[in-house]
Amino acid sequence: MKKYSIVRIGSEYVVQAGETSILKVSSRREAAKLVTDAAELLQQGPVPAAGEQPSIEREAPEVS
Repeated sequence: MKKYSIVRIGSEYVVQAGETSILKVSSRREAAKLVTDAAELLQQGPVPAAGEQPSIEREAPEVS
């Protein structure tokens, strides 16, 4: 996982992943929330692309 950081530039905060600037926001609180959300999403793992089969097959629902 990349290291995220928040850098203040003037009156704005820049979210960085490694050495790459990713996003500019107006508050540190918003920047911190975005970093937390991104880290949680990365821990969940990849989402299957459109057209790919999920790793677990689902059964068709029974019709009564």
